[in-house]
Amino acid sequence: MKVVVPVKRTPDTAGEKVIDADSLTVDREAGESVLCPVNEFSIEEAVRLKEKHDAEVTVLVVGPEEAQSTVRKALSYGLDAGLQITDEAIAGSDALGTARVIAAALEATEFDLVVFGGQSTDARTSLVPAAVAELLGLPSLTYTRYLEVDGETITVHREHEEGWDVVTASLPAVVSVVEAINEPRYPSFKGIMAAKSKPLETKSLADLGVSAEEVGAGAASATMYEFAPRPPKEAGTVIEDDGSGVAAAQLADWLVEKKFV
Repeated sequence: MKVVVPVKRTPDTAGEKVIDADSLTVDREAGESVLCPVNEFSIEEAVRLKEKHDAEVTVLVVGPEEAQSTVRKALSYGLDAGLQITDEAIAGSDALGTARVIAAALEATEFDLVVFGGQSTDARTSLVPAAVAELLGLPSLTYTRYLEVDGETITVHREHEEGWDVVTASLPAVVSVVEAINEPRYPSFKGIMAAKSKPLETKSLADLGVSAEEVGAGAASATMYEFAPRPPKEAGTVIEDDGSGVAAAQLADWLVEKKFV
């Protein structure tokens, strides 16, 4: 069984996102970038498939040369090999452009199952997994809270507002998982050291047969025209009780003013 786990390099959520004034996109050089936290859940699920089905797991990343550290981090959890797609033309791609690149990379790779995280912490569109499945003509199993592979069939529990659905599909297939699916493990020291020497292949758009006109900001289906920073928080109203009963009246007046009562 061959499994591919696409991951993403995103700005550290502990820092503040900075928007580039010219491109109106996230300035990824303004702060530290890390393996997207939601990918820890898709990686964990892939590791469990490796342990249960002796699966061969490849981590896939689309990004600049610096994203190699993201691949190595993913490999430290116990994955087998890495594949990085890097090309200057990819910069500024929207979800569909990114999906085109990932789909092309998958078409050039043998796989039975693709395991995505639910949504990246930078854009939070959740569009890429379904778009990749559509481009490849494969079953799309989103919001997966539980999955089980039996031979050539995958069964998943899909989470939604009223509970979940039990869905089966034939492999190959594309799934995206929610954070409730598992409890990610920490990479071991042995895994961290082993990740440094695991195979990592790099490909360009030309290697995949993808035209530069199909990706990047010029091919984006959506354009941001304006950005405004979040307004600063205003100090709240403080009402102090001095025992005179005035505070209660002030509180009542404030509740009426704000239309809470």
